[in-house]
Amino acid sequence: MSGTATLAGRADWLQDRHLQALLAILAEGGEQARIAGGAVRNALLGEPVADIDIATTVTPDETIRRGEAAGFKAVPTGAEHGTITLVAAGRPYEVTTLRADVETDGRRAKVRFGRDWQADAERRDFTINGLYAEADGTVIDLVGGLADIETRTIRFIGDPEKRIREDFLRILRFFRFFAWYGSGRPDAEGLKACARLKDGIDGLSAERVWAELKKLLSASDPSRALLWMRQASVLTRALPESEKWGIDAVHGLVGTERDLGWPADAMLRLEAIVPPDAGRMATLAERLRLSKAEAARLADWAKASPLAATTSDTALARLLYRGSPQGICDRLRLSLVSARGRAVAETEALVEAGTYARLLKRAATWRKPVFPLKGADLKALGVEDGPDLGALLRRLEEEWVMSGFSLARDALLERAARLAGEGG
Repeated sequence: MSGTATLAGRADWLQDRHLQALLAILAEGGEQARIAGGAVRNALLGEPVADIDIATTVTPDETIRRGEAAGFKAVPTGAEHGTITLVAAGRPYEVTTLRADVETDGRRAKVRFGRDWQADAERRDFTINGLYAEADGTVIDLVGGLADIETRTIRFIGDPEKRIREDFLRILRFFRFFAWYGSGRPDAEGLKACARLKDGIDGLSAERVWAELKKLLSASDPSRALLWMRQASVLTRALPESEKWGIDAVHGLVGTERDLGWPADAMLRLEAIVPPDAGRMATLAERLRLSKAEAARLADWAKASPLAATTSDTALARLLYRGSPQGICDRLRLSLVSARGRAVAETEALVEAGTYARLLKRAATWRKPVFPLKGADLKALGVEDGPDLGALLRRLEEEWVMSGFSLARDALLERAARLAGEGG
């Protein structure tokens, strides 16, 4: 692949008429437009392509004019940085004018627009992201990206330390791209630069840090990347809760996902590398500004009690009724992973794994039953509204739960009448 390459035969999307029309109108009048970055990288690696970005010598205002004249909807999503989104048939294409950095502060860059493809390529982060493709699929490599595609090497363009100082998020991106596309050991110079400059992570916004960590944890197998992050002390910097807590469970989790057909689950993988401590998980969720759903899942998992493999179906049902089914399922999944890991050397663990698998199946398909009594039912029996009514309702519900939810409404009403007659 080194030297010359083409996307022809590798990318069906290259023949899309809207894409070809867009590239053509941007190339009119002596201008140039090329497909850039991730779409080229993924096509060469045989990976799925989600978004198609275009780099062009055309200025943002002219991009809008040409796009609208050709029937595209133009959205100035990042006009100050040279990016215009053009939409056709519901598909967005990000079109960015060639740029060069004028000033950087480690978080954001001021840019000027230009016509220099070499300068545009050299301002990007990694060689595999600095590739372009012409409309006919011919790949343009100005930074040595083709050779690194061939060996699946994640390498900074130019001096790693300089690239990182331009945006410290590139430390996390180095490991994220290694998790998704890397092979063997990480590039030594890049790894050393990430270790040296890891303190810069502290100045990044929580949203950007979590976005990168979540993408990393969503890779097919992030275990090697996590190992190198720990070696470079980057993982502790970005995720201090993982310190003194094993990341080895991720390898077993990934293996179990593959064997049992579980989808890659970034949140479950996060739970595998942090302690189930409700207080620390609340701090983590606040610090990284997790979404409400993510924070709730983390909290439910941390609060859920560990389940022994000997837990009965009745006891499991009671726990599911009183607690969080999601949190309990997460606990069971990680317990199953642990048992499978030990089963290689322990026969007992093999039996334990089978039991956890059964409990998980039951928990995952469990539906919460509805308690058949309401306060109005007790009032009809003469129980006055107030604390006593609430206490009696809770007592009856507890008896119903302890019966395995088997007590019928009539039996509960009879029991309620008796208790009410006895004064509770």
